[in-house]
Amino acid sequence: MGGGNGQKAKMAREKNAEKMKGQKGSQLEANKKAMNIQCKVCMQTFICTTSEVKCREHAEAKHPKSDVSACFPHLKK
Repeated sequence: MGGGNGQKAKMAREKNAEKMKGQKGSQLEANKKAMNIQCKVCMQTFICTTSEVKCREHAEAKHPKSDVSACFPHLKK
């Protein structure tokens, strides 16, 4: 006979396990590629979703003598 619910569940688990094999890993490589905002004074990089406020905070805290637009030219008014 065979083909009971236990067998069907086992086959479904194996099939799903094969689909999920390629999706393992970390997000680190994608995060490195997304670091495309760079302070021109200290060369520190920031992720692309960094807000203007965070860029200004960095400039004021790390480079108080420099202008914000010197650190981040894309923030020119």
